[in-house]
Amino acid sequence: MDGVEDKPVLYRNIAKPLLFKIDAEKAHHLVVGGLHTAGAVPGAAKALHSIWGVEETSDLAVDLFGLHFPTPVGLAAGLDKNAAAVEGFSSIGFGFMEVGTVTPIGQPGNDQPRLFRLPTDEALINRMGFNNEGAEAMARKLSGNQSRRIPVAINIGKNKVTPNEEAYMDYQKCIRTLYPYGDFFVVNISSPNTPDLRNLQYGNELSSLLGFIMEEMKEQSIKHGSSKHILVKIAPDVSDIELESMIDVLESSGVSGVIATNTTLSREGLNHQNAKESGGLSGKPLRSRSTEIISRIYKRSHGRLPIIGSGGIFTGKDAYEKIKAGASLVEIYTALIFEGPDVNRKIHAELRKCLQQDGFKHISEAVGADHN
Repeated sequence: MDGVEDKPVLYRNIAKPLLFKIDAEKAHHLVVGGLHTAGAVPGAAKALHSIWGVEETSDLAVDLFGLHFPTPVGLAAGLDKNAAAVEGFSSIGFGFMEVGTVTPIGQPGNDQPRLFRLPTDEALINRMGFNNEGAEAMARKLSGNQSRRIPVAINIGKNKVTPNEEAYMDYQKCIRTLYPYGDFFVVNISSPNTPDLRNLQYGNELSSLLGFIMEEMKEQSIKHGSSKHILVKIAPDVSDIELESMIDVLESSGVSGVIATNTTLSREGLNHQNAKESGGLSGKPLRSRSTEIISRIYKRSHGRLPIIGSGGIFTGKDAYEKIKAGASLVEIYTALIFEGPDVNRKIHAELRKCLQQDGFKHISEAVGADHN
């Protein structure tokens, strides 16, 4: 068995059983802490890249939002909440990564336990509640990490104690504090774990919020002499009418794109006993719904609103389905927990095969192919 084949076996047979024996959140901190340490050791990031990195290929590299993405597969928000391990995560095959969700003031989040594995469903449930150290702390970390292998998006949210009518001020504070350090930004108004947050996704509340956010982005672009893009992350638990209205507001607001989707409150088809836990569900059970949302966004916006697809991606075929539905980029989280760091090489290789089988020379040709 060669080295490429050994690595997934090593994770599946040794690392994963050990990590899955301890509390899910403690395992989370072990992984982030380990990658933080590795990123701080001279030569360690290079070693990680040689073991787990994905070599850029011309058919899968993407230029979008004025940025270059060496691969179309990124790391979703929630794993590196405080930007503690950017160097480490950047070295294991991702084409970009989100850090956060970060709030203006640090907060502890919801009571523990708040992260649960559902192995038989290949899913996670979390009710973390935007636990993070705050925008100033993240700025300090990112200020020391300016030479990056991949683009870094900062996912921003509001503090739990901030009422919705004042939420725009929290998002503006995050942008002001972190503007110099993010390559692009993501507005999180779709987590199910902050009370009433999802109400900001609809109608006048969404339109008003995005108006204030875009004003702040413009002010910061003038101040710093650089224009940056901002996307909005939406929930999968919306009706067709709500989604259509949301898309219309997003298009008219001037935001650069949308991430579809966040976690779901649905528990349909689950078998594991942890399905009874409250919080947002991620992983394979979300795959079909998130792809459906992507397809509807692409169709409603006539492909004008760039989409990052998220939800249930474990294989290259999963990623390709979202790309054909309309996603220009995709991102993973739960697959990394269940499959290990070699999942990026696996997805990359399978994506290339999918393109070849359909006769596409570049991934951009496949974006929205299901609608053609």
